[in-house]
Amino acid sequence: MPNSHTLPSLTLLPEWARQEAVVLAWPHGQSDWLPWLDQARATYVELITAINAAGAAVILLCDDSEYGIAKSMISMHARVLIVKASYNDTWTRDYVFVTCESEAGNTPVEFTFNGWGQKFNAQKDNEINKTLAPFCQQALITCATVLEGGAIEIDQNQILMTTASCLYNPKRNGDMDDASYTSMFSDYLGAQQTFIFKHGHLEGDDTDGHIDTLARFTPLRGIVMQSAFNRPQDPHFSELNALRNEIQSTFADYSLFELPLPHMTNAEGDRLPASYANFLICNQTILAPIYNQPEDAVAIEVLQKAFANYKIVPIDCSVIVHQFGSLHCITMQIPHNTLKPDILERVNNGVASL
Repeated sequence: MPNSHTLPSLTLLPEWARQEAVVLAWPHGQSDWLPWLDQARATYVELITAINAAGAAVILLCDDSEYGIAKSMISMHARVLIVKASYNDTWTRDYVFVTCESEAGNTPVEFTFNGWGQKFNAQKDNEINKTLAPFCQQALITCATVLEGGAIEIDQNQILMTTASCLYNPKRNGDMDDASYTSMFSDYLGAQQTFIFKHGHLEGDDTDGHIDTLARFTPLRGIVMQSAFNRPQDPHFSELNALRNEIQSTFADYSLFELPLPHMTNAEGDRLPASYANFLICNQTILAPIYNQPEDAVAIEVLQKAFANYKIVPIDCSVIVHQFGSLHCITMQIPHNTLKPDILERVNNGVASL
């Protein structure tokens, strides 16, 4: 891990920075997707089409056993680079590098991924950036701290928000305290202010309360949050209302947009962590998860108010949430001018592979 005194000046780019690509990992039969594999693949094809329509290419990690199937399902004209790779799971948000501005240019920065506090085997996921780093113009910077991309949210003013329930899981970084995290966020992500919320969690969420399921910034001093205003009797209401109070106290001069809470369970009756806050900002488009629930329409209306100048594109994530995540969790954006030109050139004429 580089000494902070030898690091370049790094500033994590907000998600609404112009993007040239999004990284996905194709669901395969050796993963937990097996019971829903056909539906999951179809969702990925829909998502790839939407990302391309938003002006970004797709870097698609693909297990060797799935290469033929993936290539046959994706339009030959799609801007997709299929990269053969081995990975444990498909939640690229949490193990693919984040991208920071620096004097040298956009720089990939990776953290350690340990399966959300050693809950799941993540050895292959934690090696993925060795495959992706050669695609970038700048060298990969590695930080030994355990941190997932879904655990952090930052705006253009370098204000970062995250959650205590995630950071202080002792199986992530032992006894790291507020000051240690704040210093690390400053050194590696350029955060000028860090706010660690103490409330907010969705049942079935293996991440210990990632911020990207709970609260997201908008470019115009707004925050979109997963609320439960429509379900005052729901077990989530008290905790999400407490988070609402924290957000309003911390960001008193920001506009707050509250999303309704759906109620979804799996075949065993377990609550699924369906969050409308788990959207992807991709250029001037919001790729919004929906779940075939009565709340879908209201959620889209709220997102359109929060992102008035953006196109809202709903993506059916009712299958994805059965693996206890959603749309933002399966994506990681790469800002413009990060990848080497020849990598992007490979996808300009349709599906390519490495």
